[in-house]
Amino acid sequence: MAHSLNEFRLAFERGIASFNNLQREKFSSLDEKQRQLVESTEKRLEDIRVTVDEKLQKTLNDRIGQSFRLVTEQLESVQKGLGEMQTLAQDVGGLKRVLSNVKTRGNIGEIQLSMLLEQILAPEQYDANVRTRIQSDEVVEFAVKLPGRDDQREFVYLPIDAKFPKDVYEHLLDAYDTGDIQAIEAAGKILETTIKKMAKDISEKYLSPPDTTDFGIMFLPFEGIYAEVVRRCTLLEDL
Repeated sequence: MAHSLNEFRLAFERGIASFNNLQREKFSSLDEKQRQLVESTEKRLEDIRVTVDEKLQKTLNDRIGQSFRLVTEQLESVQKGLGEMQTLAQDVGGLKRVLSNVKTRGNIGEIQLSMLLEQILAPEQYDANVRTRIQSDEVVEFAVKLPGRDDQREFVYLPIDAKFPKDVYEHLLDAYDTGDIQAIEAAGKILETTIKKMAKDISEKYLSPPDTTDFGIMFLPFEGIYAEVVRRCTLLEDL
């Protein structure tokens, strides 16, 4: 029994020693794999960091470049606009001198009216510089051809005349700027009187039924003047 126990002890010790050696080898191998895994992970993280840094840097550079280009373009646009404003400011005096000429003012309204008619009507649907009244030398700027009322007349003329009461309208605007109610009312009455005189002028010079319609059109080339006339209901009815 002592001999058997001794052999068992020796065998057990050899088994323990072998088990310990095997465990050391496995742990050593595991440590190596863990070290390799850590190194591989660190390398991949470093590669990822480098890639991310490069992309971020490239994106940042692109964005900054785009921002600088945008700012530059806007500054150039502002500079160009300032240049145009300076040019416009220099031309204001010339424009005022042009508009102060009554003949030129009439031409401005006539040109705008001509452009509108060209866009709306065919060339054969209207005439320019028409003598609408028999035995009269008065010539209306434009006359639209409307269907005649009977078989004897192929068409009748609808006279259209451009008017531009610049000086009177400017006085009204100056009164609005001052805020003086009495001045506004006075300038408004002068504008109404001027518009009525222009309407009467169109009626007396160019209307001649049945060769023309029994009404004419006064063309006001600027929306501000038109708005002033339209908002005055009594004036509109009189016209």
